[in-house]
Amino acid sequence: MRRRRSGHEAEVDPFYDILFNILIAFVFCFIVALLAMNPKALKSGDVPSKAEYLINVTWPDNNPNDIDTWVQDPAGHLVWFRQREAGLMYLDRDDRGEATDTIIVNGRKITSPFRQEVVAIRGIVPGEFTVNVQYYESRDHLPVEVTVSIVKVNPRAQVVYYGQVKLARQGDEATAARFTVLPDGKVVNINTLPKSLVQHL
Repeated sequence: MRRRRSGHEAEVDPFYDILFNILIAFVFCFIVALLAMNPKALKSGDVPSKAEYLINVTWPDNNPNDIDTWVQDPAGHLVWFRQREAGLMYLDRDDRGEATDTIIVNGRKITSPFRQEVVAIRGIVPGEFTVNVQYYESRDHLPVEVTVSIVKVNPRAQVVYYGQVKLARQGDEATAARFTVLPDGKVVNINTLPKSLVQHL
């Protein structure tokens, strides 16, 4: 027979004790499994990167115009806004200027000032890559200065190229950088020799 507790104390149901013990056991097993999967990475604090190289294309904050990024790999695969995955390349975001950087929250317009596109290369592909930028659509009919950086991510982040190119008018295309990846991942032979990539569909 259960004893009645005095005062404001409530009766304890054994079912809740069992549930609590099961929860503790589950959390303990999860931690043990996590450590067993990759103890070296957890001890060192190393988190494997999802890319070998990152290509960053930016243009001035709050600029209303649409700049597009085109990247071709050594096998001829081409990544752009209508083909966002090709080979081991991925266009992580197609930034269309003010057209996609505004949302409405509770009737209030919130705008991001940043203009950036990022292409991730998720593997070491020996050969030459070409990075082009295109002035896809103009809303103010002014030239746009575009900045391109190429970052080798592993084993630590290293900027291997940083440069700027000015696009004068809508439709202009420019080769921002061409670079060669060696079998060991090293980047060499960086240049800006023109090479057209834009497909007029």
